[in-house]
Amino acid sequence: MVAFGKKLKERQIQEWQGYYINYKLMKKKVRQYAQQIEVGTQDRRHVLKDFSRMLDNQIEKIVLFLLEQQGLLASRIAELNEQQEALQKQPVISQISQLREAYREVGQDLLKLLCFIEINAIGLRKILKKVDKRFGYRFTDYYVKTRANHPYSQLQQVFKHVGLGAVVGAVSRNLHELQEHQGSYLSIYDQPALPLQDPVVDSMKAAVDRLTHSTNFLVFLGQHALIMQEELPTPDEPVDDQNYHFMSLILNLANTFLYMVNTYIIVPTADDYSMSLGAAATVCGIVIGSMAVAQVFSSVYFSAWSNKSYFRPLVFSSIVLFIGNAMYALAYDFNSIAVLLLGRLFCGLGSARAVNRRYISDCVPLKIRMQASAGFVSASALGMACGPALAGLLQTNFKIYKLTFNQDTLPGWVMSLAWLIYLAWLWISFKEPSHVTEESSTAQESTPEPVENDVLEKGLKQPLLLSSEDKGVTEDGDGEFDGSDEASEEARVSATSIGSAYRLLTPSVKVQLLIYFMLKYAMEILLSESSVVTTYYFGWSTSSVAIFLACLGLTVLPVNIVVGSYISNMFEDRQILLASQIMVCVGILLSFHIISPYTVPQYVCSGLILFVSAEVLEGVNLALLSRVMSSRLARGTFNGGLLSTEAGTLARVVADGTITLVGYMGESKLLNITLLPSLVICIASIVATCFTYNSLY
Repeated sequence: MVAFGKKLKERQIQEWQGYYINYKLMKKKVRQYAQQIEVGTQDRRHVLKDFSRMLDNQIEKIVLFLLEQQGLLASRIAELNEQQEALQKQPVISQISQLREAYREVGQDLLKLLCFIEINAIGLRKILKKVDKRFGYRFTDYYVKTRANHPYSQLQQVFKHVGLGAVVGAVSRNLHELQEHQGSYLSIYDQPALPLQDPVVDSMKAAVDRLTHSTNFLVFLGQHALIMQEELPTPDEPVDDQNYHFMSLILNLANTFLYMVNTYIIVPTADDYSMSLGAAATVCGIVIGSMAVAQVFSSVYFSAWSNKSYFRPLVFSSIVLFIGNAMYALAYDFNSIAVLLLGRLFCGLGSARAVNRRYISDCVPLKIRMQASAGFVSASALGMACGPALAGLLQTNFKIYKLTFNQDTLPGWVMSLAWLIYLAWLWISFKEPSHVTEESSTAQESTPEPVENDVLEKGLKQPLLLSSEDKGVTEDGDGEFDGSDEASEEARVSATSIGSAYRLLTPSVKVQLLIYFMLKYAMEILLSESSVVTTYYFGWSTSSVAIFLACLGLTVLPVNIVVGSYISNMFEDRQILLASQIMVCVGILLSFHIISPYTVPQYVCSGLILFVSAEVLEGVNLALLSRVMSSRLARGTFNGGLLSTEAGTLARVVADGTITLVGYMGESKLLNITLLPSLVICIASIVATCFTYNSLY
């Protein structure tokens, strides 16, 4: 990654250059102090006191300049307000237009000031993380606790920015009133949801949202999609909607929804289908998992293809999925398990989730990207619930010519028809973004790290940072290469292979990928073997299994609402991460068949605990992963989203393979033996989480 110091220098406003945090000097001091402590020439307590004083001076410099600029903006707004009062008595169209332009100029200057604060906040965060890492001391906790709650705290001036919020409100209100609403007596306070048409207001709102970025349901879902936002703001970032096409976004979300329906629609009937073709019921593991096997490879070529086009990969995906589902349905009349498996492999080869993610990342305007990301997650959750529910409705049996339509084949026929309709819709309505060309793809594929000073603001109420690794420990522990600010060309290039991407992973990222593998493995075991287990122990019908799986799927969005809106505001992410892992472990333990008889309440309750805890864990884990991932893995073909997708897909492959292998030992042993690897991996992930966090503290 390009060193933060160099990026800071490039993004600085020249006339304000002397008022930014002196990141280069402080980084140099951290290295010097670390060396002095190592050789014993400096006492640790003296170093921390000296560095605290230096940090206080830097923050004071920023705050005093901020207050000065804030006062200048307030004076300009007061003068403009007087002019507006005069115009209300004698309106003159030309003067009203001039006044609006004057308010816009204030808004542009305010954007520069918001950008100034954000850059300094990120610089402060990075310096604090360097101190924690180099000194082996929780300096961040000490510094924030002693400064944030002090009555004369200057840290609060930077991260609460109440005065700036008032300036933003004044500019927005006056621009709104100067719009052509002469017949309306309502203000923005009467209609807070009223859209503000002026671009500078949209830009200010986006900047404030970044600066006051706190965890809520929308942000939580967006991070769940692992679509990352930009780390350093641009002072005059335009709101560019030219390449945004709403129907194309809807088509990408529809693709996500249909693919998830396609994945789970066969789960309730896969065991019956396998038995009708002469195979064991537990072969359903291979039938379900073959789609995931193909997805391991399709994710890579779709990710690479999306560098050049979005339309062509989606067309290819639709055609392949149409063929795959048709083969799945025809396998019954061919009486061939091989055709069945080939059909599912074809379905996996049509997985375009990498394209869906990239489209949101590259082509959706920043101001609505989080909503689009949340839509991606919601579409996935809805598809996961609708798949089994739809299978439960397809309980019929009839023939047309020589083609059989029953509960086993109808999922294939229904999905073939759905993908055919989707293909026609795609062909008519999709608009290829104009910027997707070979020459520009490199520039456009970047998806830099998210803005992370939300945690700084939270630190005024609780410890400033989750931990060093929680917030982006990459090449030197904070997302940048240590040493000179003149970063090498190699540091600027994204990963070119899975191997090079893996080498960029820090221990904390590897642990989070292990957690992701574990939760996907546990969830796949629960879902894929549900039809076999419930039939063996409880004699459930296909409809009963479908209802059970649909109910599990319907918990996804409510759980994310609770976690994103409430729990994540009450506890640190790492606390939720560890607690949810423990609850997954509890769910696995309760699922074991130890006491006879094995009852429906035990199975349903343990499955619900496991599934809900895994959903909570997935959301928090991906939210952390979106911040921890090196920016070199936030762009290009082999990006962080691809790595997490591959980890989850591989977990599903291993889980489905385990079900089929254990099935040869008999259905009576299936439940306990398949749960054992889940338990071992879960315990390993808990230990790894505790060890990683403690070692960095």
